[in-house]
Amino acid sequence: MGRLRMAVVGVGALGRHHARILSELPNVELAGVADPREEQGRHVAEQCGTEWTPEYRTLLDKVDAASIVVPTTMHLEVTSAFLERQLPVLVEKPLADHIDAGDRIVHLADEHDVTLQVGHIERFNPAYEKVQELCGPPKYIRAERFSSYAFRSMDISVIHDVMIHDIDLVLKLADAPVSKIEAFGMCLVGGMTDCAMARLTFANGCIADLSANRVNPFPRRTLQVWSDTGFVEADLQMQRVSHFCPGPALMAGELPYEMAFQPGVDIEELKTQIFGKYIERREIEVPRVDQLTEELSSFVDCVNNGHRPRVDGHDGLHALHVADGITTSILQHQWDGTPAGRVGPHAHAVFTTDRRRVA
Repeated sequence: MGRLRMAVVGVGALGRHHARILSELPNVELAGVADPREEQGRHVAEQCGTEWTPEYRTLLDKVDAASIVVPTTMHLEVTSAFLERQLPVLVEKPLADHIDAGDRIVHLADEHDVTLQVGHIERFNPAYEKVQELCGPPKYIRAERFSSYAFRSMDISVIHDVMIHDIDLVLKLADAPVSKIEAFGMCLVGGMTDCAMARLTFANGCIADLSANRVNPFPRRTLQVWSDTGFVEADLQMQRVSHFCPGPALMAGELPYEMAFQPGVDIEELKTQIFGKYIERREIEVPRVDQLTEELSSFVDCVNNGHRPRVDGHDGLHALHVADGITTSILQHQWDGTPAGRVGPHAHAVFTTDRRRVA
């Protein structure tokens, strides 16, 4: 089998890394990059040993597959052009900027029986993979994702830009239909919603709380899962995992609460035994990997060998539906408990602009 000829459409802050990694994969030939910005496009093409074009359509007859890293509002247009030619596509998250566009993309992939992968990169995080292995069916999930304002992806809200990662992760972990969505959010710097909190209730009783903020002084990406097997906490940024589970004494029915009332018991010593004798804490080693390399390599493998992508179009569309529900809840949130009061993400805005969006 020869090398897979691939194109990257959009070589900005993230797309240039797609191009770099693909140019280094031994089973891939980076056949070209497309970007309307000549200086940026030529620079990336030169670094990656390929050609630049301002028009992605010129690559349709020259490649076997494509990685689409354009603004979300362009996903439908660009992805459709490749899918209609029966060319496999990896499209960055979110799948699309609205449900109808996402439906259309997935329909095209199904209609032409062609590989469609959505770039939910956290599925390739070894810390998340370890959480899946350890947690068992979850009863409660808490996800936090904070970052500084990057001045990109400003065409979408924090829900579709940042929270969408954790929406996808909790949907996979809970593995049940969402029965209820509650959310509120705020616009912090003008434009779209920048900070959002959401609670998802699942049909199997699991509850997930998600917090996302893209105007935060320090980055933070954490995932916590409570289940019958204990408590698992993951630092998705540092790729570290801690597992807390009942220790031998607790499993044998020796309860610290009852021990505290026994005569002669040293309470200070009992405190030191909580984590160790009663509750075991294990720091789980996970391999340090480059998630984007793992994601792109997996896509190439799916194309070459006909495997189902880890995150296919239907997964991406599912996350998009939940994101839409969260957005709707945020728009309807009544800060003062009445529709006559402040409503929606701009209720606390201190700015005035004709260009501000409400999503």
